[in-house]
Amino acid sequence: MATAAAPEAPAAQVGPAKKRVVFVVGGPGSGKGTQCDMLARDFGVPFFSAGELIRSLIASGCPEGKQLQDIILQGQIIPSEVTVGLLQKAMATTTSDTVLIDGFPRNHENRTVWASQVGYDCEMVLLFDCPDEVMLQRLLGRAGQGSRADDNEETIKKRVKNFKSQMEPVLEHYRGIGKVTTIRTDRPIADVYAEVSGIWRQRFANATAA
Repeated sequence: MATAAAPEAPAAQVGPAKKRVVFVVGGPGSGKGTQCDMLARDFGVPFFSAGELIRSLIASGCPEGKQLQDIILQGQIIPSEVTVGLLQKAMATTTSDTVLIDGFPRNHENRTVWASQVGYDCEMVLLFDCPDEVMLQRLLGRAGQGSRADDNEETIKKRVKNFKSQMEPVLEHYRGIGKVTTIRTDRPIADVYAEVSGIWRQRFANATAA
């Protein structure tokens, strides 16, 4: 079977201004998207999801999107250079000096490609820590409400396991340089957000919104 060719990484602006980047990571069902939406609403901080950028490009039907779809259909992994390029292009669309990036990096390679391609590291990693059983029940409860087609108990457990194994070296690196802030998310959304927004005010009170 022929290997699908990867599209070139989307070109970012020449010499884009350095931004304060916050990586938001956590297992499936840990509440990342909900909390990012609330931060964006209350603080005007742009919020970019690596997965959504990829899905949007595919849905557009453009040649690059079709190439990505072919890669996925062949069971291959989208190159980190392409994902980082999409994030760079998205960041270049906002004048905000601070941005949230949801669901990235997913592994060590993502992190190293980001560092070499973007040229600077994140300001902070927000880790949403949630017990496996809670994430499982949340995702199973989403059936028919915009959940993924493969959200069954077996595939969810596999996704959680993969997240933990792939993220461990990333978290180990960032913990070593004091950039990880862990938030327990097996609590009511309002309680989690009270902590998240408090951290945001403390760290990014002077952020310039988009």
